[in-house]
Amino acid sequence: MFGQVLRFEPRRPQALANDAPVSDARDDVDEFASFEQEQDEPINYRQRRIMNLIALAIVTLLVILGVWIADTLTDLQRQQDCFMQGRSNCAPIELPIPTQH
Repeated sequence: MFGQVLRFEPRRPQALANDAPVSDARDDVDEFASFEQEQDEPINYRQRRIMNLIALAIVTLLVILGVWIADTLTDLQRQQDCFMQGRSNCAPIELPIPTQH
């Protein structure tokens, strides 16, 4: 045999109540009271709005920078692939768009 099967006794509700102390629900409330705002202080909505706008500006800036970095890396990878193939002129050629009269 490779292993041994252990038999676990089912728990009895009386044993749990006697062994473990029951915590009062008020103790849980007191733990979270330190994270709540005081009721005496009014909520400063102007400051919250300013902080939300600053956070939105930072997230927008990070997204724009991420897109710019991804685009730059794509261009560099394209140039590197061209050079690795042994081509001599890998610069992109920009042609003027012909205007129709």
